[in-house]
Amino acid sequence: MEMPVLQVALDLLDLSRAVAIAEESVLGGADWIEVGTPLIKSEGMAAVRVMREHFPERVIVADMKVADTGALEVEMAAKSGAGVVCILADADDSVVGEAVRAARKYGVRLMADLINVADPVTRARELEAMGVDYINAHVGIDQQMLGRSSLDLLSRLSGEVGIPIAVAGGLDAVTAAEAVTAGAGIVIVGGSIIRSADVTASARAVRASIDRPEVCPRSAESPDAAIRRLLADVSAPNVSDAMHRKGAMTGLLPLSGAARMVGRAVTVRTVAGDWAKPVEAIDVAGEGDVLVISNDGGTHVAPWGELATLSCRNRGIAGVVIDGAVRDIDDIRRMAFPLFARAAVPNAGEPKGLGEINTEIVCCGQEVRPGDWIIGDESGVVVVPKDRAYEIARRATEVRKTEERIREEIRRGRTLSEVMELLKWEKR
Repeated sequence: MEMPVLQVALDLLDLSRAVAIAEESVLGGADWIEVGTPLIKSEGMAAVRVMREHFPERVIVADMKVADTGALEVEMAAKSGAGVVCILADADDSVVGEAVRAARKYGVRLMADLINVADPVTRARELEAMGVDYINAHVGIDQQMLGRSSLDLLSRLSGEVGIPIAVAGGLDAVTAAEAVTAGAGIVIVGGSIIRSADVTASARAVRASIDRPEVCPRSAESPDAAIRRLLADVSAPNVSDAMHRKGAMTGLLPLSGAARMVGRAVTVRTVAGDWAKPVEAIDVAGEGDVLVISNDGGTHVAPWGELATLSCRNRGIAGVVIDGAVRDIDDIRRMAFPLFARAAVPNAGEPKGLGEINTEIVCCGQEVRPGDWIIGDESGVVVVPKDRAYEIARRATEVRKTEERIREEIRRGRTLSEVMELLKWEKR
């Protein structure tokens, strides 16, 4: 085995799409082609056979995640053309033993996936002693969304076993290089390649980074900076999809055209037209924050206008959301400042001082707490609970990646129905 190896994980549902993406991946330098678990569940052993036929010079990995009937499942994959078969590391020792014996009989290699193993170092040593060929330091996608890192798992395993270590879970060109530096012999990359609009270029970037890992340093990033960066790179619809259609405010109009905003909420509760607390909140908010104003539903008088907006812009505030009305829209649009409201009226309110700042509110049908993340664009505004912000930002990024690939396939002439194979996947 030449090292490092680039293994591309085809975690897709449709075989025709998987073949096309695999072809582009090979052009970009992929060594091993993994028939991912979703693809095997969707298409069965036919997926392994087809990949073997299309890529006779590449190692085909069958990610079977074997948990029982070790001999039977390894035999199935081997006879279908797999060169490497994946089993679950936490399978019973009897299952592992049968899988090892079948692998030797049929001339294939075994990779044990450490996903969800409580003591990965001890289990990796046991698996090596039982005859497993590779250990996979794998953190599953749902765990990745919560911030768990496959690189952390890899660092625990490095030097603990004598067999090659693979690493999988959310890797891209930068983190793949870090994986090689940390001791990975097999770098498994899925989403950042297979969901790319240019699969070949993405695979080539990963290939280059693992061949020369010293040129891909990563700078440290705080959790807040990571969330802001991720949310800035997705749309409000992406976030809504990631939240399963939760969090979207209703009745709002984007009053500044294409202006976008991302930031933490500074909440304001006031009554119709009382602009004291909304304006005072400008002094409370920090750079990059978003003011979210509950105006008691009134739209006949405005608690906000051009002068307040100018103050926000000067303070570096990212945007304003008002469950109520705004005036001076022409001046605000010239500023290109992100502003969302339910209506526009010329009537100004009065600064009476009623209400509160940074308390839990309801704005346009959504509960908003101080510190929740707010993303807004021309499609609307979505509230992301602060305790799930990193997870949702990561999931929204995966939604965006998926759409990029679908968009590219539509550009190539397929319809959305064809790409998604809607007739196949309609609910029965």
